[in-house]
Amino acid sequence: MGLEIKVPPVGESITEVVLSRWVKNDGDFVEMDEIIAELESDKATFELTAEKAGTLKIVASEGDTLPIGAVVCSIEEGGAAASPKAESPKAEAAAPVADKVSAPVAEKSGDSYATGTPSPSAAKILAEKGVDAGSVKGTGVDGRITKDDAAKAEKAPSAKAESPKATTQPAAVAGARGERREKMSPLRKTVAKRLVTVKNETAMLTTFNEVNMKPIMDLRGKYKDQFKEKFGVGLGFMSFFTKAVCEAAKDFPAVNARIEGEEIVYNDFVDVSIAVSAPKGLVVPIIRNAESMSLAQIEKTVIELATKARDSKLTIEEMTGGTFTITNGGVFGSMMSTPIINAPQSAILGMHNIIERPIAENKEVVIRPMMYIALSYDHRIIDGRESVGFLVRVKQLLEDPARLLLGV
Repeated sequence: MGLEIKVPPVGESITEVVLSRWVKNDGDFVEMDEIIAELESDKATFELTAEKAGTLKIVASEGDTLPIGAVVCSIEEGGAAASPKAESPKAEAAAPVADKVSAPVAEKSGDSYATGTPSPSAAKILAEKGVDAGSVKGTGVDGRITKDDAAKAEKAPSAKAESPKATTQPAAVAGARGERREKMSPLRKTVAKRLVTVKNETAMLTTFNEVNMKPIMDLRGKYKDQFKEKFGVGLGFMSFFTKAVCEAAKDFPAVNARIEGEEIVYNDFVDVSIAVSAPKGLVVPIIRNAESMSLAQIEKTVIELATKARDSKLTIEEMTGGTFTITNGGVFGSMMSTPIINAPQSAILGMHNIIERPIAENKEVVIRPMMYIALSYDHRIIDGRESVGFLVRVKQLLEDPARLLLGV
């Protein structure tokens, strides 16, 4: 009797997941607790493990959307996979005869109901292309039509010949003009939905300022080696910006607050969300109680969270909550932008590229490494005076880093 492996509950608000990748193949022997597949929700990627040792029998295909509790696969007793392999020589011996007598029939025949049946994602692609599933040969398990099979499938030549556009194909523009369609991942769909919601449901404005980064760069240059030797981590810009935000939030608490119904919720702590570009989309892991952390602790936490994000190892808990967000478009070369609020938060700070520019300093024109910073905020809770005051306070703290240590 095989053991069915089902989609486990992965969070209160998650009702379905996408089977993003099979780590093991159909018929493989797996050990207990061995990773067999990866599941992707709208918030994170999860690993599906074997609940006992045995032979894997795949039920769902890669790309399928599965509700919580749906059967993904089953695990048979250890020797269950041996019988199909034992029969394979006979099947191979019979194959040449079948090819000579009636090859077309052999292609369409099969021992499984799955032969010639498209997976849900493949069926959708075939429907969009107008291709009959009967004309596609499946390469999946038991002859099932996979997403890749559907993507490569083309309409029958006769249909193209009747089309007036087909006669103009030889005169097409030279060069590759191919297209490809990819289903949006749950994470990308959630990001898209939330960003549109924020634009539609908040009174979002952005205010700008600029920061002379020379004092911080001089401080880093002077102490970076000692800092690295003592704490085992480099001294970056993110820790300075995080500390500056925490200090400024003490003077302007509305920037660290949120709206719930008809109430404003003020926080006496600062959980800073840091926007990280991960392989599957933008994620925002959180530095908890950043106001009580040292520069070294912040740097270590940033590195740990960024590494997990890029390896798709972040948990839902590490991305849930947050009272204020910092995003650094400067690492990609952005000169200026208007970041979108990370709901239900009320503000987000955008860092940008550092460019040497001429500025007036003590009535003289000097060249300084300058950075534009942007604060997008919800005008329903934060007034213009508070938003500008907050950004000016951040600027003052960054241009005089000693204030971050003295708290003045």
